[in-house]
Amino acid sequence: MDQIKQLFHKEELPEEIKREYERWRSHRIDDKDLIQELAEIEKKNKEIYERFYTSLSFGTAGLRGILGAGSNRMNIYTVGQATQGLANYLNNHYERPFVAIAYDSRRKSREFARDASQVLVGNGITVWLYPDIMPTPCLSFAVRYFRCHAGINITASHNPAQYNGYKVYGPDGCQITEEAVEEISREIRRTDLFDDVKRGAYDMATNVGNIRCIEQSVEEAYLEKVMEQRVNPGIGEQCPIRIIYTPLNGSGLRMVREVLARTGMRDVYVVPEQEHPDGDFPTCPYPNPEVKEALQLGINLSDELQADLLLATDPDCDRVGIAVRHNGEMVMLTGNQVGVLLLDYIASSRKENGTMPEHPLMVKTIVTTSMVDAVAAKYGVEVRNVLTGFKYIGELIGELEAKGEEGRFLLGFEESYGYLVGSYVRDKDAVVASMLIAEMTAWHKSQGRTLVDALDALYAEVGYYKNAVDSFAFEGSDGMEKMAAIMEGLRKEPLAEIAGQKVVSRADYASSQRVCGDEAETIGLPKSNVLEYGLEGGSSVIIRPSGTEPKIKVYYSLTGEDRQAVENFYQQLSGWAKEFLGA
Repeated sequence: MDQIKQLFHKEELPEEIKREYERWRSHRIDDKDLIQELAEIEKKNKEIYERFYTSLSFGTAGLRGILGAGSNRMNIYTVGQATQGLANYLNNHYERPFVAIAYDSRRKSREFARDASQVLVGNGITVWLYPDIMPTPCLSFAVRYFRCHAGINITASHNPAQYNGYKVYGPDGCQITEEAVEEISREIRRTDLFDDVKRGAYDMATNVGNIRCIEQSVEEAYLEKVMEQRVNPGIGEQCPIRIIYTPLNGSGLRMVREVLARTGMRDVYVVPEQEHPDGDFPTCPYPNPEVKEALQLGINLSDELQADLLLATDPDCDRVGIAVRHNGEMVMLTGNQVGVLLLDYIASSRKENGTMPEHPLMVKTIVTTSMVDAVAAKYGVEVRNVLTGFKYIGELIGELEAKGEEGRFLLGFEESYGYLVGSYVRDKDAVVASMLIAEMTAWHKSQGRTLVDALDALYAEVGYYKNAVDSFAFEGSDGMEKMAAIMEGLRKEPLAEIAGQKVVSRADYASSQRVCGDEAETIGLPKSNVLEYGLEGGSSVIIRPSGTEPKIKVYYSLTGEDRQAVENFYQQLSGWAKEFLGA
């Protein structure tokens, strides 16, 4: 472990990195920002090494990285290389493939979307392109609406401003499968990012219809599907609430405002400093609705205007965080708490309204609160667990649809503030979630309670649950090596106890094995680099590397009858994790 903690420092550049840097310097670069950056890092070996020692890794979440020059950065050349790999894959599998493209408000997003379009048409592939920034779920919808063979979304979700990303979707509207990733990755590796990328002329392609603009009618079709997910239509007019909304300078403004207005939620104010698209995110360097600092301006405005509810969507508008007024103060709720409240609200209302389907089903990820199981049992709702990543929820919806059972699906959610109701898209959707959270807030207000009151009532009924996650960053050229070594060490020497609590079961999702005492069973989920530890008393700890960032995440799922005892236990576990991971 001591070796893992040592920081990498490179005094002399390897010859292959020198050559690659010089190749970039000598190439005709079409981005003045890259030209300037390459000149500025001349003779700065560590800066050169960080940009060229590897290439961005393409996975189920596509590409994600810091904007800048080099093979280990997001730029038009790494985007072009990835798109060429995707184009090769599509042309190997389909005749005359179609691809939908969307992008958010981040720096270079529009340029990357345009460049990806040029590469696709240069390879004979037709493109449906949104003309302006759009929420992530609208990309999933467009893929399904146009029956495309793939989709591309240019976004880095909630990462800091220096990041951007490139997500690829399959024909089902979900992020692509592991099998597709492997094949596309092979194509990317054999593609030189300068010499092998074919680009068509953008203006010519639009004139002849090879790049087609996604029109307003498609947005309207999406909005109609969102509106179909209402549980208590008209409650916003019957019991008005005041809402503060912030898109965090991202892509959610137009769609979220529209669905709120259509549901009768007209007392809505937008945080002015965070209203308009701005990839610099000047008021929240980490535009993550899980983080209080990102919501602080919204909380301030909520207090000023005595709002009932604050909604905050992340830059690509697939996740939403909230705060609610309770006893005169704005209280933030976690993704797990909101998901449990949504399940209780949807299930109870549909049962009351007579719209509950036969054999209702909800889906959650393995790191999401087990409180769901207790609440679902009240209404006879089946709970399915899937691996971390919303694409697995989307895939399960697809399985239901194939059997003609998509009507069973009530709700899918993950602890990281992602929710979906309805089967019209296959990714988390902060537009429909914002609508239903507002509706739920108004409904509970009509009953004389806040969402905090409703949550406390559930705790009194099924027990107290606390779910939390700690993230530990491993930046730099050796970050991934450190993370891999930690996970390997945990497998070689399994933990017998955590923070003084005995481990009573262990699950390794990479080997698909769960061990409890002397008994072992097979985990019926796809293999994944996840370790789960069951503790005495029903609590658990999960350790996994992030799929999109150089981080190891530790998830705590804790339960007990006494709130304070559970909170104290969390502090013990969090302290253990910080010491164990060297933070």
